[in-house]
Amino acid sequence: MSQPAFVLVHGAWHGGWCWADVAGVLQAAGHRVFAPSLTGLADRAHLFGAQVTLATHVEDVVRLIEFERLDGCVLVGHSYAGNVITGVADRLRDRIRHYVYLDAVVPDDAARHWRWADFNSASDRQQRLAAIAGPGAGIAFLPPPPEVFGLTDPAHIEAVRGRLTPMPAGTYTTPIELTQGGSSGLPRTYIGVTNPPFASMAPMYARLPTDPSWRYRTIAAGHDAMVSAPQALAALLLESLETR
Repeated sequence: MSQPAFVLVHGAWHGGWCWADVAGVLQAAGHRVFAPSLTGLADRAHLFGAQVTLATHVEDVVRLIEFERLDGCVLVGHSYAGNVITGVADRLRDRIRHYVYLDAVVPDDAARHWRWADFNSASDRQQRLAAIAGPGAGIAFLPPPPEVFGLTDPAHIEAVRGRLTPMPAGTYTTPIELTQGGSSGLPRTYIGVTNPPFASMAPMYARLPTDPSWRYRTIAAGHDAMVSAPQALAALLLESLETR
């Protein structure tokens, strides 16, 4: 029997490029790895437009899994992509072996209409909407400096800085429908970062370690752990194969 594949979904402003080192470790362990860039970002930035929403990104991943026949894969979502893999979970449910949220947004299990914006407090949401309306000209959510992602190595900082691309505004403001409970009741792991912790994910760090529906792990790295600690992160992803 072949080893399960891994599908690695990047967070906001990033692209499939950010998984290169993690993918190399997983491939060396005998796994196929897919790390797509979501529509409108990175090598697919030429598809940027008002039509691109969170639902578009859910569709990107669903179609990859269906067309590559990746049933039984491990699906990993970083940061913003917690929204994406929850939408995929709602569509594909137990066709995925395990869902891994890497320092990621987790929609409420009871949510039926969900926007990325719903994860933020009212004040944070107002600031982000103002950033979209102002510097983003109403169509884009511009990337922050790479240091925001907990990177400290100058080489990592410069490599990431040169590859970040704007998010289409619709990914923040347009909801998806969750008719099957998202990832609720499915095998799922949350990996929280600790060095440094990421302030935006503080509600996840507080709630999920004691939630029996989650397997909770930590990694001594910053938010962009796939860049700064690929070996340690790959080890945690391989560990997820032990839980169904």
